[in-house]
Amino acid sequence: MTYDAFNAFCGNLPATTYTVQWGHSHVWKVGGKVFAIGGWSKLQRPAFTFKTSELNYDILKDEPGYRPAPYLASRGMKWIQQYDTTAGGDEALRYYLAESHRIVSLGLSRKRQRELGLNQG
Repeated sequence: MTYDAFNAFCGNLPATTYTVQWGHSHVWKVGGKVFAIGGWSKLQRPAFTFKTSELNYDILKDEPGYRPAPYLASRGMKWIQQYDTTAGGDEALRYYLAESHRIVSLGLSRKRQRELGLNQG
């Protein structure tokens, strides 16, 4: 996945905002909370970082092309970085990005979720 495709996908998720921060990374938020980061890699290839469930974290941390996210995972957070975009393919990455959006949005207060029209079903 390219950064343009990453930004397009994240921008189509509900109630998202975009900013560039942390060394020119593409940062996507829902309700002011980060759910995805494009960039943030020392490699010249695209890298994508996202929050995961505990199960997905346990699965992905040892998969080729994935690793516990620098900085975040070392602080006990369940974040993964896909640093080799040939690993898993774009469809898998879209799934993990959507899941990250869902997990982060569920952490917002119920009032904030209602204001943003999230998780109402």
